[in-house]
Amino acid sequence: MNELVTGDAVVLGLRPARLPSRALALAIDLAVVVAVFILVSIGLGIAAVSLDEAAVAAIGVAAFLLVLVGGPVAVETLSHGRSLGKLACGLRVVRDDGGPIRFRHALVRGAMGMVEILMTFGVVACLASLMSARGRRLGDVFAGTLVVRERVPTGRSVVVPPPPPWLVGRFTQLDLSAVPDGLWLAIRQYLTRMQQLDAEVGRSIAERLAGELVTMTGVPAPHGVPAAAYLAAVVGERQARDARRVFNTARTSAPAPVSAPAPVFTPAPAIVPVPPVPTPVSPASAGLADQGAAGASSTGFAPPG
Repeated sequence: MNELVTGDAVVLGLRPARLPSRALALAIDLAVVVAVFILVSIGLGIAAVSLDEAAVAAIGVAAFLLVLVGGPVAVETLSHGRSLGKLACGLRVVRDDGGPIRFRHALVRGAMGMVEILMTFGVVACLASLMSARGRRLGDVFAGTLVVRERVPTGRSVVVPPPPPWLVGRFTQLDLSAVPDGLWLAIRQYLTRMQQLDAEVGRSIAERLAGELVTMTGVPAPHGVPAAAYLAAVVGERQARDARRVFNTARTSAPAPVSAPAPVFTPAPAIVPVPPVPTPVSPASAGLADQGAAGASSTGFAPPG
């Protein structure tokens, strides 16, 4: 199966989807859309019982256009080319250059799909897909889109080479907010496939992409730095910023650690000296003590107690 190649000879890591997988995805989408349309029609029929036939017909046409055409357009726009059927089959709608589709792409696909799918029961879409080298139907041709296989087989993962060590950290102050997603995608695709390109072709593509990146950032590239090294360093800086943003988001969303309560110091109670308690003396003992004291004073001898 051939891979998608742009006009600049950049080989993309995306492969066009074939007719069987697209037909299965379309069948899933149509089943969902028809089920929603039936439910909406039943609800509108119950609500419009008191209206005349002209109003009921107008409501039916509006519901048809809103559900069968507006619904798929809204889903593809919000999901960037992933409807329910395509998500189940591992497919995705992208632009010819590999970038995500916008509202105008989804609108053209939906309008043409009403003619080549709904009104002809898919016959025109199947014939156009069979005659196209990349399996595109008329809606894809007019919208400039392509349905590709999003699930890459094992061993075919896309890895961007790291920037040169002497350029790491030199673009920390570069404003990358104005760089569109399509340019980032083209740069990543070039970096992952630049070893497979001719030297002159790869150099010209790198210089063109570097010029577009300089135009978007407003800061000229360092003098003497090759265009490929400059692109790799800027992509590495963007990936580092995304990693820091994800890390900071995870830290802010994590619950704060519960610290142990600080120990409370309780002073020891002061020791108060207790005076000795006098021993009570009975009257008889007091009398004997007085007599002994008197005898001792008269004779000079104190009898043993």
